[in-house]
This record gives sequence, C-alpha cells and structure tokens, in this order.
Amino acid sequence: MSDKDPLTDIRQRIDEIDKSIQDLVSERASCAAKVAEVKQQQGETGHFYRPEREAQVLRAVMERNTGPLNNESIAGIFREIMAACLAHEKPLRVAFLGPEGTYTHTAALKHFGSLIQTHPVESIEEVFRIVEAEGADFGVVPVENSSAGVINHTLDLFMESSLQISGEVALRIRHNLLSTLDSLDKVERVYAHQQSLSQCDQWLDKNLPDAERVAMSSNAQGVLHAKETNAASIGGALASELYKLPILAADIEDLPDNTTRFAVIGKYRTPMSGDDRTSLLVFVQNKPGSLFNLLKPLADRNISMSNIESRPSRRGVWDYVFFIDIDGHRDDAVVQDAITEIEMASYMVTILGSYPKAVM
Repeated sequence: MSDKDPLTDIRQRIDEIDKSIQDLVSERASCAAKVAEVKQQQGETGHFYRPEREAQVLRAVMERNTGPLNNESIAGIFREIMAACLAHEKPLRVAFLGPEGTYTHTAALKHFGSLIQTHPVESIEEVFRIVEAEGADFGVVPVENSSAGVINHTLDLFMESSLQISGEVALRIRHNLLSTLDSLDKVERVYAHQQSLSQCDQWLDKNLPDAERVAMSSNAQGVLHAKETNAASIGGALASELYKLPILAADIEDLPDNTTRFAVIGKYRTPMSGDDRTSLLVFVQNKPGSLFNLLKPLADRNISMSNIESRPSRRGVWDYVFFIDIDGHRDDAVVQDAITEIEMASYMVTILGSYPKAVM
C-alpha cells in the first residue's frame, strides 16, 4: 500500500502550469512593449490604451471559455494581465468622482484594472475639467441607474464639453451595511448617499426601523462617519476594504439587479470594435413632429435605440436636446446615413462618441 499523498501529483502539475502561465505572460508583456515601440516610432506620444482592442480581446476570451471559471472571472484575469502590460509601458491616469471607495472608483478599476494611477475628485464637473486639461488620460462618470434613471447632471455637462465617450462600464451595485459593530441591534444611525439610502429603504425598514438615516455627499464620506459609536454606513466591498470597515450585512439593496452605467470620457476617438454603441446629442425646437423626425431615420434602417432622454437645451426658450444611444459605430455606413438624415431634421447634432459596449 502506497503512502504517497494523493495531492502531490496534482500540486506538481499546478506548479508546472504556473510556470507556463508566467512564461507566457512575460512573452505577452514583451510583445506589448514592441507594440508601444512601433506606436512611438509612428509619432504617438500619449497613452497606449486602446479600448476597442481590449474589448475585442475580452470578447474572444469569453467566447473561448469552457469553464470551470465563469466569463466574468476569466475576463477579469485577462483584464489585469493587459493592465499590467500597459502599466509596464506607461500607467494610465484616471479621474473619477471620489473619494476613494465610491462605486465610480470601483467602475474605474473594473474597466481599466487595478494598476491605474487613480485621481479622485470632488465633483463630476472636476472629472470633466481635469480630463480636458490633460491632468488625466480618462475620466469615469455615472450616466444612468437601472432603478433611479439617468444622472441629469452628467448629461448636462456633456452639452458644454468637447470630450468623447471612449467606453462604458456596467456595474452591478451591491450595497452592504458597513460597521465596526457586531450586531444590528446596536446600530442607531446609518450614513450614506441619499440615493443609496433610498435603494435600501425596504431592508432598512425591516431590519433597522428605529435607526436614523443621515444623507451624505457620498457613500465614502458616510464610511468615515460610520466609525462613530453605534453607527453604520452603506457601501461596496471596495469601501469596506479601503477603510477597514467590516461588512455587517451584505447585499441589502431592495432590487437585486440594480446596475449603474458609467461613461469613460477622454480625448480619444475610439475605432470600431465590432460591437459598438454611439451616443448623440440632438438639438431641436419643440414643435409637432420633432421627435418623430429624429427617430424615423433609425427605424428606416433597423438601427436599435437603447436610450433616449430629453433636457432643456439652455440655448433658447422651449428648445430641447435629446441624448440618444444607438447600436453601431459612427464609421458604419448605415449609421452615418442615419445621422446625416437626423442632422437635416434638427439644427445641431453632436456625436458624443462611438465606443465598445460594456463587455462584462
């Protein structure tokens, strides 16, 4: 009877696989460095991040995936590999609505990987300003939430900015109750952003009916107050990790599929990736048939519209601007034709950007 540990052979094989993975990652990094050298020889001096190429790589990774890891896990691994290769050449500077630990911070890490140079700022306006001034390569701003709707303030800022949307991030919002306390019975106050408080209304009513709810400018600010005696806050896993505040109760949001969409903004015009979205600003006068004339060119060409929002244009009394998201890329001939016809039915159209749809 053999005394050999049955795990020995498995662990030996894992060691062999790990070495192969390490060798291949190093080879990939060398190839990425050669790509950077070629781009520099061609006159490119800025960042080397290409969202369309990254989206194509991640889609291919998920299409090849046969398990046992799910698509999100395997894509996350490859995103970090690409981020490490990019950071080896030149780390990306990314601005976002801070402080650190916000969901916007989490979205930035999900999209760019963990090796970016983070630049948290105090307002969405500041994200736009810093990217416009080239203090950051890209910025990440919230656009819409599946339960609360669009973030009008972000949409209004697009009307005044020349920045492009270079990508998008879809982030599943998982609210947690964070506290140093060891039981719900001891919680007397809950600090959080008003939107987060409202998204956890039912859970708070049921589990903390007597606790005071205190609205803060951000969930991360709430986390700082949660270290007070008998207090808690609402935040994500990143906030819990950064601020060393344990999760007292997980997944307390009322809607389990609560998702926020973020836009990645920058000066880079993203080429076609094969599965893209285009965002438009369309200025029109408020008169009969205006909306129909905007949508007809899309319907005639079977172009799917995923979102439409209207806002006062601020350029004339009773004039409006429509924010429209459509499938396809601005360089697609059929999309170009539709936009040309929309321009004829309005007095101004601005293409905010064509960019890869969120991969995961």
